Amino acid sequence: MKFLLTSIYANVADELPKLISDKPESVTVAFIATAADVYEDKSFVDIDRNKLKEQGFQIKEVNLKSANSADLEKEMADCGVIFVAGGNIFYLLQEVRKSGFDTILSKLGLEVIYVGSSAGSVLVGPDVGLVDTLDNPLEAPELKDYTGLNLIDFVVLPHYGKPKYEEKYQAIIKKATDQGLKTKTLGDSEFVVVRSFQGGSKC
Repeated sequence: MKFLLTSIYANVADELPKLISDKPESVTVAFIATAADVYEDKSFVDIDRNKLKEQGFQIKEVNLKSANSADLEKEMADCGVIFVAGGNIFYLLQEVRKSGFDTILSKLGLEVIYVGSSAGSVLVGPDVGLVDTLDNPLEAPELKDYTGLNLIDFVVLPHYGKPKYEEKYQAIIKKATDQGLKTKTLGDSEFVVVRSFQGGSKC
């Protein structure tokens, strides 16, 4: 599996077509906007979705809430791209676990591309608890374990570079260092591509 991890997908959208073997018009994207369910204003999700449509991708809306793993597996069977949009990372992880999406994702083939935008990028790292000063854990009352999906070996810190959040980010980076965790900061116009392989991942 390849990973395109971003803060705001729409800002770096030109990178996705470089990773696919077909034209966008031939690729179905499983678009998962579940993380934004806790917010009234979901315009940030619409921006990413609209950009994918502009690029020609076929969009299949997939909602993790109240879904089960068997249905999800069928829904995503023909999707070459799995897109997990932004929102609250704790609520997202809660619904990922309840739906079985984490198990399905770990089974997908090497040709599938995972795209994360903001919370969707944090999800695949080893620990989402690092960002508890950026997102509210109380939005996920059923979530007791903040271990991420561990599909990459570092925690993405999205939206880096805004002066008003600098102290929070520096505290998060120190906390990560103390815990022996690696981090990767991403500004709103930055991205990282990761190619997974047996035993780990590499940029």
